[in-house]
Amino acid sequence: MKKDLKELPKLRDSISYLYMEHARIDQDAAAIMFEVSDGRIPVPVASLTCLMLGPGTTITHAAVKTITENGCLIVWCGENASRFYASGMGETRSAKNVLLQAELCMNQEKHLSVVRKMYEIRFPKMSTKGFTLEQIRGMEGIRVRQAYQTFSKQYGIKWGKRDYKQKEWDNTDAINRALSEANAILYSLCQAAIISLGYSTALGFIHTGKALSFVYDIADLYKVETTIPAAFEATAKGTEDLSKNVRMNCRKYFASARILKRIAKDIEAIFSVDASEEDDSKNIGDIWNEDGTTISGGINYGRGVE
Repeated sequence: MKKDLKELPKLRDSISYLYMEHARIDQDAAAIMFEVSDGRIPVPVASLTCLMLGPGTTITHAAVKTITENGCLIVWCGENASRFYASGMGETRSAKNVLLQAELCMNQEKHLSVVRKMYEIRFPKMSTKGFTLEQIRGMEGIRVRQAYQTFSKQYGIKWGKRDYKQKEWDNTDAINRALSEANAILYSLCQAAIISLGYSTALGFIHTGKALSFVYDIADLYKVETTIPAAFEATAKGTEDLSKNVRMNCRKYFASARILKRIAKDIEAIFSVDASEEDDSKNIGDIWNEDGTTISGGINYGRGVE
């Protein structure tokens, strides 16, 4: 029997993510079971936000049904989460939040207000009032560049510049590979949170034109304190288990920064709304009128009309 959304753990209380490769995934009562070469691992998906499936994984229809009914997003990705291929659908069925997001995105004045609020989260002790958008972007560039330099010195890792060539992955230096893998994990987590809250991943404000533009917007709020130190710390341990160390570090930094709790609150602040996690949608949607009002759906309005 499908659980009511109100019975499920809230996004802010969930485990961040779980990455699995080379395993068979099947249903196990109200949970799922990972069948790997050395045994079986039960996973309580009701408390999981995002399940990332890497190469060599097979999953049954029953397992997919159980995962989605428990509000967990499935992401099919490349090895070590370095590529994004596809994702499932979140639990939220209401269009209320995505309609608000669309309104803010399409109105130039409101759009700019959202962009400024996003930058204010990065600079909590400073108001962006009086600065142009170009000036704020420059300040953000300096902030990120200083973060790279700081962690480079802290972990003794040579740093040149951010350089990621997707078609020449093996020719990229270790720190840039680690940063790309860490960011990919953060993107998947942010995507799961955004979908769980009923927003669109495509309607971005700073980023635009991509299916995950809003994911990049939200992820950029947390990179300096999560994925950048996680990548440098992992690289300092050597390249033999780089991908594994990146994943472990990301989990540690995400938990320390309380990312899932903050995503919901930050979107609430950015959009100036109550980012409710409850599904208040009706079984049957409303019908739009040309004057902007709505009427109840599920009714045949042609009855009695000649």
